[in-house]
Amino acid sequence: MVKILMILLTAIIFVGCQNNVESGSIDEMATINFTQNTKVVDVINYENFSGFGKLIFPVNRGINKNLTLKNLDDILIWYSYINPAKTVEIVNYMKEKSDAGEKIFYDIYTDAEKNLDPRKKNTGLFFFRGKPNAKFAICNAGGGFYYVGAMHDSFPHALELSKRGYNAFALIYRPDAQLACEDLARAISFIHEHAAELQVDVKNYSLWGGSAGARMAAWLGSFGTEYFGEKFYPRPAAVIMQYTGLSEVYGNEPPTYNCVGTNDGIASWRTMQRRIEGIRANGTSAQIEIFNGLPHGFGLGQGTVADGWIDNAIKFWENQM
Repeated sequence: MVKILMILLTAIIFVGCQNNVESGSIDEMATINFTQNTKVVDVINYENFSGFGKLIFPVNRGINKNLTLKNLDDILIWYSYINPAKTVEIVNYMKEKSDAGEKIFYDIYTDAEKNLDPRKKNTGLFFFRGKPNAKFAICNAGGGFYYVGAMHDSFPHALELSKRGYNAFALIYRPDAQLACEDLARAISFIHEHAAELQVDVKNYSLWGGSAGARMAAWLGSFGTEYFGEKFYPRPAAVIMQYTGLSEVYGNEPPTYNCVGTNDGIASWRTMQRRIEGIRANGTSAQIEIFNGLPHGFGLGQGTVADGWIDNAIKFWENQM
């Protein structure tokens, strides 16, 4: 009888220990980072991304429930060289900061403003922090004013800028040319008004953009925040533009850096070169890099002939400070 009781007790203890191991595994699962095989919907619905998870990816692009992080080219049309490793790095950066209680997303409109215009609910700034009180940049993704391709066209840029000590913001805007510029003007206003809270230096900031986002950066640089409904704030020290066919030169452009590929079927490198020449003719600093063989939307261009262009762009910005 005693032997039977000992056997039963041993079995109970074993099962209890096994359950503890299994529950420990569940706890550990909560700390596991995202991978290339993580589903996009799981990132969107991650509990610490509440309130902004859906804005990490294009809100107006149908996202299949089985779409994974390694297959974003299914929804990021017009882009090339989409890097799944960089995507994973970005979402894990966001996860790490959010899990630590750090605020990474800021609304630029009040609840009252969003109630009046529900489209403003899909706007805001993702903040990639650099050194306290360092200068800031706002990065604007493209997407043809049809969607906001932030995961390839602004988040990577903002993350790289933060690694170099700069405070970088990635704007999620309403995909319409006029409204997008109004959102960018509001973002500039928001950062200036909250500079102490954000711990940023507002002097000599820069505006960055790719494709449609580059147009936004250029228009705000030329026309200013007051043109788009906000009060006057200083113009940027530099505008950094990628692959957009903007041709107008008004004579009041800030110093401008451009880069583009020769095989871009959307934005002609010749158009971009002529604009840079026009800006230079007005006595303003301007630079263009043209990369042989690259198509539209190469982003950071890692692993291509454009690799390292962002370093040149940062140096250009720094030279304007």
